[in-house]
Amino acid sequence: MSNRKESVAGSFYPNDAKQIEKMIEDYNKVIDTHLKQKEVLKLKPSAIIVPHAGYIYSAFTANLAYRILTNSNPKRVVVIGPSHRVYLEGVSASNYDHYETPFGKLKIDKEFISILEKDFGVKFIPEAHHEHSTEVQMPLIARYLKDVEVVELVYGKEDPNHLSSIIGYCLDQKDTAVVISTDLSHYYSLKDAKKLDNICMDAIVHLNTKRLHEGCEACGKLGVEAMLLVAKKRNLTPRLLDYRTSADASGDESKVVGYLSVAFI
Repeated sequence: MSNRKESVAGSFYPNDAKQIEKMIEDYNKVIDTHLKQKEVLKLKPSAIIVPHAGYIYSAFTANLAYRILTNSNPKRVVVIGPSHRVYLEGVSASNYDHYETPFGKLKIDKEFISILEKDFGVKFIPEAHHEHSTEVQMPLIARYLKDVEVVELVYGKEDPNHLSSIIGYCLDQKDTAVVISTDLSHYYSLKDAKKLDNICMDAIVHLNTKRLHEGCEACGKLGVEAMLLVAKKRNLTPRLLDYRTSADASGDESKVVGYLSVAFI
């Protein structure tokens, strides 16, 4: 049995399940107390966009999306994120047997991956799968979704139209949800970051792929564009769940990173 081992446990997120559980409990108390639009907690998304920074900065934003995703009760979750460390062309699928998390191992849907390899030219490039953009999602998936199988897709140089065809195929399958991983602008002042991030959010809520290329600096912009192409074809409605920056956690407004979560209904 082969495992996709944890690469960033202990740095991006705690390597102890109890610590993560405590974070989630605290986040959910804040949501239950302060969330004004409580109806969003009843949404049933087929896809979400979530951030991928260290949990102390971005997990509140991601947690809200995963809490809502439980309403859809998916049995397969396809996590799609950009490669930060390894150059690759196309898309690589993590073709191991299991994915390690602090909450235990998640089963990888190898049969589904074989279809993606055959029909969409997806490859298996092992060195691409030490990637934090996808890995940080797995503990939250393991915590919130039971009896679920996962597929990890890491992309490099890729055509958003081709990636959108993969996403579309995934959403055609029964009980399958898609997770698009991205952070927003990086290391601008808080004021400048919000200007750039507003471009991204405007593009997403209006399903406007052209707007994405007018100043949005999301590191996973290609994945977001592919998701917007699919949403537009399928009349999916994007619902912005949360937006914040690293300054909310650190207090440092000089060089911030932006984070958002979105549900597609």
